[in-house]
Amino acid sequence: MARTVSIAQARQGDSHTIQEIGIPSLVLMERAALGATGRLLNGNFDLTNVLIFAGTGNNGGDGLAIARMLHVRDVKVTVMLTGAEDHTSTETAQQLKILHYYKIPVMPASTDLADYTTIVDAIFGIGLDRPVEGKFADWIDAINASSARVFSVDVPSGLNADTGEPQGATVKATATSSFAYAKKGFVTESGKQYTGQLFVEDIGVYLDDHYEA
Repeated sequence: MARTVSIAQARQGDSHTIQEIGIPSLVLMERAALGATGRLLNGNFDLTNVLIFAGTGNNGGDGLAIARMLHVRDVKVTVMLTGAEDHTSTETAQQLKILHYYKIPVMPASTDLADYTTIVDAIFGIGLDRPVEGKFADWIDAINASSARVFSVDVPSGLNADTGEPQGATVKATATSSFAYAKKGFVTESGKQYTGQLFVEDIGVYLDDHYEA
């Protein structure tokens, strides 16, 4: 079985790669998006009308980069953003700027998902440390109720990547692209119910083997 890592190890790997090795965060984001986009283009997904459901953190930034990569391949893409554009992470703000250059539609998050054939879940990453409630739960419930196939970016939103247990409302994905390494929670019996088909994308993140989680 391929190596699995904890949330702490995944975070340390990102930090080590960015700060010690010197590969910029935006480069890792681009690599992640390229890997995930390839899965969408070559997988069993109806790309007639794709929705990217994006958070304001870096998981959302991965989703925005996927939106652009699909758009330049003539896929119809819409982005729904869970928060204000001026409250995004640095990398996600850069990805939004690129989306506006390409005139890709960006709108506030909604539960009206009836017309989409594939939904890319890029709401929460592995850092989620609270139960998913309120409007986020409403959005995730709408995603799960949709007839669209669902593709999760790095982790199904709401899933604890260490334990494989749901944290409140949790996306049930058709497939998940995990970046760098699969997470420990993905190979549990519970986790498998949410990740669907699991892919692992090599994005050039390197663990510091001296680090012990």
